[in-house]
Amino acid sequence: MTASSAARVDFSQETLLRNRKFVRFWLYFVLFTLFALVIVGGATRLTESGLSITEWKPIHGVIPPLSEAEWQEELEKYRQIPEYQQINKGMSLDDFKTIFWWEWAHRLLARGVGFVFALPLAFFWLTGRLESSLKPKLLGILALGGLQGAVGWWMVASGLVDRVDVSQYRLATHLTIACLIFAATALVARGLAPHSAGRADEGIRRFAGWMVVAVLFQIYLGGLVAGLRAGMTYNTWPLMDGALVPGGLFAQTPALINFFENPKMVQFVHRLGAYALLVLALWQMVFAIRRAPGTTHARRTILFAVLVLAQAAIGIVTLIMVVPIDVALTHQGVALVVLFFACAHWRATKGPYPLPAQRQTEDEIY
Repeated sequence: MTASSAARVDFSQETLLRNRKFVRFWLYFVLFTLFALVIVGGATRLTESGLSITEWKPIHGVIPPLSEAEWQEELEKYRQIPEYQQINKGMSLDDFKTIFWWEWAHRLLARGVGFVFALPLAFFWLTGRLESSLKPKLLGILALGGLQGAVGWWMVASGLVDRVDVSQYRLATHLTIACLIFAATALVARGLAPHSAGRADEGIRRFAGWMVVAVLFQIYLGGLVAGLRAGMTYNTWPLMDGALVPGGLFAQTPALINFFENPKMVQFVHRLGAYALLVLALWQMVFAIRRAPGTTHARRTILFAVLVLAQAAIGIVTLIMVVPIDVALTHQGVALVVLFFACAHWRATKGPYPLPAQRQTEDEIY
């Protein structure tokens, strides 16, 4: 290799790494906005504000009511749905404004996330700053975001006709897709970051991947708990309804439906999921320490186990205190932190994305 050829390789690598840094910072900002969106969504749910806007107007809906007449019109629409007629009958306009603003903020933030993702994506793509291998990944995340918007309205629509709240099935689906988008974005961002350690062995990599799946499944269970308001009852720990294994878990028929529609069963399974996740986190820690003692990979599993333990403790406090909004939102926020760390660890066990431009340049030189 000549000196000029080496210089071209170095320049190409420097440019690629600089572009990766910009893309990575953008994706971290997307993660921040996604985090805020999920927290505001949780607050919207906890304040029972999610059905206050009864129409889906993706463009016009950005503008809130601007006059007393428009506010009265929105309130009249809300008066037509079962939640108002059976739970909030007689609600004043001022009280309605409170729940309206939560839902409006949630929808506005969701639209904002779309712009925060789509516009920089177009810029990086059109200016040649995106590696070809990143394009399908980022398009997939964008497509998930579009699907999430439709699922959000599908969820709200479930509470506008025959119910006084949204379907727990649809709420759990909505939350899980949000977390899938969050996880996918975290994985890509972490893949673009420089890594201090090399690839881990196959066993550690596989374990880390399954931990991501386990965290997502536990979040899905939490969505069912939220949808059924199952955390509002059986507010003791470690016993539940006076026993480690309470009665009435299979009160409904067919038996399978209890896992989705019986609040006692749903809360019990969420508790079991938390215990299982903690055991898996500790198992992963011991496994990694034995397979790769003293490595960065092993140290990350220790921190991950601590995070899961902290999240379990926050969950217990949330339950015992009967779901106060500040503690409940902390529980939801830390769940995202746990998910982010699980994704970051999994990606780190595989190392950063390779540098295809550098390899191609070297092949051409030789």
